[in-house]
Amino acid sequence: MSNRALACPLLFAVLLASVAGGCATPGTAQDPTLKVGVLGILDTLPMYVAEQEGYFRAKGIAVELVPFKSALERDTALQAGQIDGMLNDLVSAALLNKETDRVRVVRVAMRPVPGKAMFRLLAAPQGAVKSPADLKGAEIGISKSTVIEYVTDSLLAGAGLRPGDIVYSPIPDIGLRLSSLAERKIAAATLPEPMASLAIAQGARPLLDDSESTVGQSVLTFTLDAIKKKPDTLRRFLAAYEDGAKALNAAPAKYNDLLIDKGRVPAQVKDTFTMPPFPAASVPTAAEVDAVGAWMVGKQLLARPIPYNLMVDASLLP
Repeated sequence: MSNRALACPLLFAVLLASVAGGCATPGTAQDPTLKVGVLGILDTLPMYVAEQEGYFRAKGIAVELVPFKSALERDTALQAGQIDGMLNDLVSAALLNKETDRVRVVRVAMRPVPGKAMFRLLAAPQGAVKSPADLKGAEIGISKSTVIEYVTDSLLAGAGLRPGDIVYSPIPDIGLRLSSLAERKIAAATLPEPMASLAIAQGARPLLDDSESTVGQSVLTFTLDAIKKKPDTLRRFLAAYEDGAKALNAAPAKYNDLLIDKGRVPAQVKDTFTMPPFPAASVPTAAEVDAVGAWMVGKQLLARPIPYNLMVDASLLP
């Protein structure tokens, strides 16, 4: 057979592959777009740095960061297919998988480290509560059935308080929880940073925090549909996210404007609050996921724990 005869079917195969690749429809692995839901919290900063510095663009992807005012709005948007993923926490991720297998956690976004808490349990200014022991029977402001309650339960258990000792006042709105604490309408409250630092500046007394644990971690979570159809785009997203985290850790002062604007650091503490360190690429451990699952079963938020492999996917990390 001549070389020309051999070349013809080969050329046809190459052309066919080219046409097939060029006709890829949106939603396939070749789709370079992502919509990611975010809240106005510190943990989102690596994404905003990646956007500002052009890291997403350099990876050949187009990422839209979609802001939401509440976790409920964010979760509803994901369930409606309006976003591909979001920054949330293990409690939120498990609830999204409660009725149907919908999402996977693909990266840890933020972990507390010694000296840098994510959540703090604070006593009201000039109140009767002066130590964790004084919290027995005291009214504590939290957001029920969320990571706030999970963290608070963990902190109180570590301080020796039993479930029967604890009285919760459900205040889901962080601003209202902060003002209720400042006005001594409640004895104590659990607040995330930087709102906790603002409360301390207003006279609240620090009692407990998660700086010596990983209970308060936040995560990046994406839908199974996005993982199936856009795995290469997600890998590029996480690589750009990694570049953003490294840039923040290397020169935190460079991004103070983002810290205030996107991290929502209150004006009262902007001169004293410092950027937390952002963790390198990793996923939650099986022990961390199991602990959240066991807690959620105990709170009757889940009938049974969700297996680790149905919660976490580490395959997309750079």
